[in-house]
Amino acid sequence: MAAVYSCRECGTNLNLDGNHLFPPHFIFDAGNKGTLSFSSVDATKFRFEKEDKIRPFFETIDYWGIQRKRTKIKCNSCGRLVGYIYDDGPPLTDSPGQLHFGPSQVIPRAPRYRFKIKALQIASQT
Repeated sequence: MAAVYSCRECGTNLNLDGNHLFPPHFIFDAGNKGTLSFSSVDATKFRFEKEDKIRPFFETIDYWGIQRKRTKIKCNSCGRLVGYIYDDGPPLTDSPGQLHFGPSQVIPRAPRYRFKIKALQIASQT
């Protein structure tokens, strides 16, 4: 059963289809806590704003740093922040990684559209 999600603030259908959700057991470098992660979204429903901060951040033990580059996802209708785009999705290549230590930030990765659960509501279920 797949769900279609809308913005909790204004009720606009965000066209987020549950069929594009990553499985709940899929582990990401930046974590999953309190979020739903999609592999693709309808870009016409959102505004994207680049964020580049130089200050320490700690998401998980494996995902931390000094400079955070990510993209904010805002509802096109009301402007509410609903999530972020992270670059910690599945690797786009089968490369073993830098120095063969496994995937790292050096290997190109698919984007992950990470939405806050509290910013969404289920519009319909199919």
